[in-house]
Amino acid sequence: QVQLVESGGGLVQAGGSLRLSCAASGRTFSSYAVGWFRQAPGKERTFVAAISRSGGTTVYADSVKGRFTMSRDNAKNTVYLQMNSPKPEDTAVYYCAARNRDLAVVGDLYDYWGQGTQVTVSS
Repeated sequence: QVQLVESGGGLVQAGGSLRLSCAASGRTFSSYAVGWFRQAPGKERTFVAAISRSGGTTVYADSVKGRFTMSRDNAKNTVYLQMNSPKPEDTAVYYCAARNRDLAVVGDLYDYWGQGTQVTVSS
């Protein structure tokens, strides 16, 4: 069982930067791949990024590639999403999710979800 808590969301200007954190409970966090997903008002949830259990592999959606960086610190049971040069279209609630398997880009394959953190990018 893993519990996830996101933080770091807020209001940011386009072109600025913001770092989201996802803190996990449990002593076996390194056994879980983690993904970031987002959902804008009136839209479906979409994949943003994912990281392997060791942190050695990351995958990004084309829309954020080159601007967002995902990392993890297994000693701190925390995963990060560094958002550089955000755009207004990045405005959404951001969720982290975990699964006790290799990373995946499909949300339905994740077993545990956080409550989400709102990110609003102003133009």
